Amino acid sequence: MSLVEIPLEVQEFLPGKLAWIATVSAGGEPNVTPKGSLKLLDPRHILFVDLYSNKTRQNLLESNRIAVTVADAATGKGYQFKGAAELLDSGPLFDEACNWVVDLERGLPKPRGVVRIGVEAVFDQSVEAGPGRRIA
Repeated sequence: MSLVEIPLEVQEFLPGKLAWIATVSAGGEPNVTPKGSLKLLDPRHILFVDLYSNKTRQNLLESNRIAVTVADAATGKGYQFKGAAELLDSGPLFDEACNWVVDLERGLPKPRGVVRIGVEAVFDQSVEAGPGRRIA
């Protein structure tokens, strides 16, 4: 599939939000896990740092399909991204992610990898917008 551009209002919504990452194994077993490291890489890619993601990592090795949901409970706004993930464990982006984690000064372990997601679709999950409406 081709990548879509994440709308500007969604890009501006992302910083600081907890993300819920959904993957599936080759056998069809789903896994959902929260991630506090979701970042906008560019208008067509988001990423998160892999610190403890055994099931997520294994699922992505078996199938690169991924869904990510971010929401703000206070405002009722939220968005979902669907796309293809790429696991990176070396290179400039990985090195940059390692530096982000160190800069947080929370005593977190060195990242095992970075998951870069090519966004193929964006859906509005906001309460007032009628959840599920595709916006990109």
